[in-house]
Amino acid sequence: MKYFTIDEMIRSSVARERRINNEPDMVSLTNLVELIENVLDPLRQAWGKPIVVNSGYRCRRLNKAVGGAATSHHLKGKAADITAGSREYNRLLFLKAQELNLPFCQLIDERNYSWIHVSYDRDDTRRQVLHL
Repeated sequence: MKYFTIDEMIRSSVARERRINNEPDMVSLTNLVELIENVLDPLRQAWGKPIVVNSGYRCRRLNKAVGGAATSHHLKGKAADITAGSREYNRLLFLKAQELNLPFCQLIDERNYSWIHVSYDRDDTRRQVLHL
């Protein structure tokens, strides 16, 4: 893990405000490390500029509080919502993730590049690209 930390992958202002314990279990922690090592760090290395994690791991209570899907990869530590700082940079980062042929499960342009959702699952490298 070169560019990202577990701390930033579990940090949440909503969890802090609502006093929700957002500590991952060992399986989710392992999944976060795999997401960082296989997708996020290589993407950051190639991008050459900072990438901010808006949302990483979410416990069930936090996921419900933020309106996340009941089957979200965030619940298992397999997803992160990231930004490069602007819609234009997010669009370019989205394209870079595809160019690199990273082993992501899903790469999603959320709300016209307001942020990018990326997930990694060692058993599901379908490389699905969506625009929501």
